[in-house]
Amino acid sequence: MLLKDKAVDKSICIIIYFGKKVFTVKDKTKVNKDTKHYSIWFMLVLSIFITSLITSNIISVKLIHIFGIILPAGIIIFPVSYIIGDILTEVYGYSRSRKVIWLGFLCNLITVIFIWLAGIIKPAQLWDGQDAYEKILGFTPRLLFASFIAYLAGEFSNAFVLAKMKILTKGRWLWSRTIGSTIVGQGIDSLLFITIAFVGTVPFENLLIIIVYQWLFKTLYEIIITPFTYIVVNFLKHKEGVDVFDYETSFNPIKFTD
Repeated sequence: MLLKDKAVDKSICIIIYFGKKVFTVKDKTKVNKDTKHYSIWFMLVLSIFITSLITSNIISVKLIHIFGIILPAGIIIFPVSYIIGDILTEVYGYSRSRKVIWLGFLCNLITVIFIWLAGIIKPAQLWDGQDAYEKILGFTPRLLFASFIAYLAGEFSNAFVLAKMKILTKGRWLWSRTIGSTIVGQGIDSLLFITIAFVGTVPFENLLIIIVYQWLFKTLYEIIITPFTYIVVNFLKHKEGVDVFDYETSFNPIKFTD
């Protein structure tokens, strides 16, 4: 069998000789001018977002002391996802952020499913770490539900507030948008997660204390990192040549197409 490729008027002509029969297949090559190409910078930001999200969920099983306050270890990296969310919405707009948020949700879900599958598969006799595996990586349905709901509500609230504030401020005062959106988004995230995950098992007064402490810590994290946010945003706007204002954007969180 002999294959020959010939380019004819932007077409691909494949001639196949098989015995005495000759088959000709023409595949018209079309260039879609609307095809979107994602830059290396966008892919880098997307990768950091998803990595910080998945990492925070895994390490949150450990409780740590920070300034005398007991918090899940995920607190040291989870706010990064909100900072990256701010950068995405500020530079690329709400529509692009919406896709990233759902992609992060999907990646997190896949991670949880395979961690669970690995846990229920019978371990090798020579391996004695099954109990430790289940203790560290075993997720209860209630905690998973709380995590997923809080993530979606918090991230979409954060992106919505930042996009609207950008229009309101005419692109000025970036600090007001990043901090303001974080106050709303992290507040909703902390409120939903702690309430759904622990209501009925932890006294109400303690729930309020945990919610407030997490909210304040995450907001302080955002404030401290604001100079870095400015640097990244200005760099990306210069490199990408974009600065999206969501004047006519649909803010429906479940709309997957532009």
